[in-house]
Amino acid sequence: MNKNEYMKEAESHLIHVYNRFPVVFEKGEGVYLYDTDGKKYLDFASGIGVMAFGYNDKEYNDALKAQIDKIIHTSNLFYHEPLLPAAEKVCEISGMDRVFFTNSGAEAIEGALKTAKKYAYKKHGKGNYEVIAMENSFHGRTVGAVSVTGTTHYREPFYPLMDGARFANFNDLDSVKKLIDKNTCAIITETVQGEGGVTPATKRFMQGLRKLCDENDILLIIDEIQCGMGRTGTTYAFEQYGVKPDILTTAKALGGGVPVGAFLVTEKVAADSLEPGDHGSTYGGNPFVLAAVSKSIDIIEGRKLPQHVKELTPYFEKILDSFTEKYDFVKGHRGLGFMQGLIIDKSIPVGEILNKALEEGLVIISAEGNLVRFLPPLIMDKAGFDEMEEKLNKVFGTF
Repeated sequence: MNKNEYMKEAESHLIHVYNRFPVVFEKGEGVYLYDTDGKKYLDFASGIGVMAFGYNDKEYNDALKAQIDKIIHTSNLFYHEPLLPAAEKVCEISGMDRVFFTNSGAEAIEGALKTAKKYAYKKHGKGNYEVIAMENSFHGRTVGAVSVTGTTHYREPFYPLMDGARFANFNDLDSVKKLIDKNTCAIITETVQGEGGVTPATKRFMQGLRKLCDENDILLIIDEIQCGMGRTGTTYAFEQYGVKPDILTTAKALGGGVPVGAFLVTEKVAADSLEPGDHGSTYGGNPFVLAAVSKSIDIIEGRKLPQHVKELTPYFEKILDSFTEKYDFVKGHRGLGFMQGLIIDKSIPVGEILNKALEEGLVIISAEGNLVRFLPPLIMDKAGFDEMEEKLNKVFGTF
């Protein structure tokens, strides 16, 4: 079966919720992907920020193979051997106190919202159920996560959603203050908005949110599903802002490729929120994925990948600056670390750029606002950035 036949046959069985690129990937090695025709692609998307240390890493693969030979699933009715090491490590790197492992980032958001609501219920009784979220945010596809996603086209087809979500303007502290009332139980924000346009929070905004939450006894939920695990040059981006969340959500690179997420809380929140029977997951935190979590943290921290990102970011940004200087339709860039967005004039649909890049053997993705989004593996080196620059210059030269 050739590539086109394969894609046509696959689409006849799948629910059409993705407009997939016309490529069938077969394997990966380091920062490269290979399709079924043997073509090589430089990966600057890393599975939407998942493959932090690239593909076919022997240390990681060996850890997962060893766990497969032991046990894959037990349910959360029992303890299992990989549970403690993974829990200890993720709490240590995040500075949080307790963790619940989920199957995805969206599930982590759901758990965070339930935790905040239960905390308010135990502290104040019925009524404190409203959550302040940010315009242009993205928190996932489940009903609760969509309810606090600040982009209308993600929400509108699925009304009615979770009641009580109110939207402030990202990086506008006054707009948040105006929404706080006696019914507010939490504020949720990304440290760097990903899907919504690769926009970092300002320090004033993040520190202001922390102060507002402290003053009003409401919880600060920080979503680092995409920007966490070293992507911005620190293990979690909130470290750069001098704040700490009450609830943290994390996923993507947390498991190095397997489907896993987590929400973490402080001891203060844990003491007055979820109790046995309030939340659960059949698969969440099973032995297989927690072996992956434990090894992923070992690799990211042991190889000092956040430090590598911090050191290489100026080189990356210099290349992005060069595109702005060379091409009138490139209007600038924004982001943190290895999470960057190149702003493209709306006269050129960014989808055309992505497709031409794929033809050149470069995998990149988009974000809201006609942005080219870059999420390279954290192991990307100068040679990889040079290769990206060369390929993207070829693409941009066609416009």
